[in-house]
Amino acid sequence: MPLNPFRPKRFAFTLSLLSAVAACASTLIVPNDRRLQYTGRIDFSNPAAPQLSWPGTSVTANFTGSSLALRLDDQSGTNFFNVFLDNDAQPTILHCAQGDKTYSVASNLPPGKHRFLLTKRTEGGDGATTFRGMELADGAQILRPPKRPRHKMEIYGDSISSGMGNEAPDGEADNDPKEKNNFLAYGPIAARDLDAELHVISQSGIGIMISWFDFTMPQFYDQLSAVGNNDTHWDFSKWKPELVLINLFQNDCWLIDTRHRIDPPPTDEQRIQAYVDFVKTIRAKYPKTYIICALGSMDATQPGSKWPGYVSAAVEQMKRENPKGKIDALFFDYTGYKAHPRVQQHQANAAKLAAFVREKMGW
Repeated sequence: MPLNPFRPKRFAFTLSLLSAVAACASTLIVPNDRRLQYTGRIDFSNPAAPQLSWPGTSVTANFTGSSLALRLDDQSGTNFFNVFLDNDAQPTILHCAQGDKTYSVASNLPPGKHRFLLTKRTEGGDGATTFRGMELADGAQILRPPKRPRHKMEIYGDSISSGMGNEAPDGEADNDPKEKNNFLAYGPIAARDLDAELHVISQSGIGIMISWFDFTMPQFYDQLSAVGNNDTHWDFSKWKPELVLINLFQNDCWLIDTRHRIDPPPTDEQRIQAYVDFVKTIRAKYPKTYIICALGSMDATQPGSKWPGYVSAAVEQMKRENPKGKIDALFFDYTGYKAHPRVQQHQANAAKLAAFVREKMGW
């Protein structure tokens, strides 16, 4: 049963904080049930308590019965999730309370097959959430999982790729977690259009040479958990994307050229080499994967900026060094909007990305 939210469109949301309730359902589905379908870089160190920390990580399942409740154990009390049910275009927005709670999602459902999708709106800076299972009505059952998308893609990025502030009103502050919705960021929108399963490895404020905090993407990219700089390790052999998109350097642009946080500032050659070094790190993990080196759509791509040139120079250098390596550059146009992109800009960027991928890869 297809869900409308897999189509890239903008929805009008009303924030709804679901109350933690005593479960009235009597059929418990445990987190390691094979009929639950997980997507994203999820920590299964304890199979009975998988942790979702990266933006866009999700759980979905088909089920029967008249009710659905989800049990979540949130680390911080600042995480938000979308919960889509059946063909509803508008999700319920779930603001997790801190701790282990059960949230009533649906009741009085009609007979027949139903489907839910739980997807993390927020990112690792908002903490991890442990999925502790779902509860169905008496006599209900979980069914075979939905078919997975045809393709696989992965994004390494910053606040733009996370979807920071994309649902904030134009011209207003955009750092409120409830207005961050990775589902409507450019990457997930494009992935749904391309029928691709997506892993989003992003963190607001992160850069390649410098970040707004004390770690950079080269130190962060290989973690299993997205909660800060930690010693967890993702097993890259578990999941191989056909396409990797890297959208970084926006924070480097701000912190180096505007805030002057590196003294002396790196030379043009050092900036290009830092980018090359990170891309080669990803290439070492995925020797045959097509890599798109992207930038934008914030002011790092505004007219006169040197930063697109750094990316282009890095890509050309890597093409010379490895003519068989599949790599290109793609820039999202700066529209003059100086804050984080809103959903409208994300939709435009998603359309550009999807068209580029179709041209290059034939998806």
